[in-house]
Amino acid sequence: MNRYKQREQAFLLIFEELFTDETKETLCSLFEDNIEELGDYSKELFFGVSDNAQMLDGNISEFSNGWRIQRIPKVNVAILRLAIYEIMFVDDVPSSVAVNEAVELAKKYSGKEDAAFINGILGSLIRSME
Repeated sequence: MNRYKQREQAFLLIFEELFTDETKETLCSLFEDNIEELGDYSKELFFGVSDNAQMLDGNISEFSNGWRIQRIPKVNVAILRLAIYEIMFVDDVPSSVAVNEAVELAKKYSGKEDAAFINGILGSLIRSME
């Protein structure tokens, strides 16, 4: 299974976690029982994002130019958490790839304006890290 597909699986789990109190293990099990087998990278991303959600949300808030995280659509929060996690913690994924994949997920699950919003936040984050 390619990395894009595994990112998409992780995104779906991250999004689902925003609406439930189920454990990470239960969410993975439900996903595999009802949708498809999860890739190892999907699980790595999901668990990493879940374990670092507060820090990731801090970065989203810092770079979202006055938008409170509660006002950002949850689908966009899930995409941003995933991309920021990859940028900060996954060494073998270039930042540009993480941004591009996040924009593609936004185009598929959110909207063109949301894709630009996500691109802007991630671009600001990357520039701050240089």
